[in-house]
Amino acid sequence: MSLVDTLKGLLGKGKEAVEQNADKINEAVDKAGTFIDEKTGHKYSDKIEKGKDAAKKVVPPQPGTGQGPASGTTAPKTDSGTTAPKTDPGTTPGTTPGATPGGPAPTDPGPQA
Repeated sequence: MSLVDTLKGLLGKGKEAVEQNADKINEAVDKAGTFIDEKTGHKYSDKIEKGKDAAKKVVPPQPGTGQGPASGTTAPKTDSGTTAPKTDPGTTPGTTPGATPGGPAPTDPGPQA
């Protein structure tokens, strides 16, 4: 078995563990957010709440809960009745991933001498 096969197997096991424990993970995210919010004197509550929401979005729902894309829902339909294309949750439709809106495109400086 190659290293790639081993890593794929571990990734699959990790995904299964996350799916089976989604409620516990989300509860831990809430507890951590509340703890951080208290320790920072509620100074960054809005940012902490956004972070908690972002963390919860990447945790797939538990099988059989009927929530989210893992439950077999389909993509929304457009006005013409066709299925809307999926977009990366970290990007805005019509933008280039990694690009700053209104800013220059990211460049790769290449290897440094």
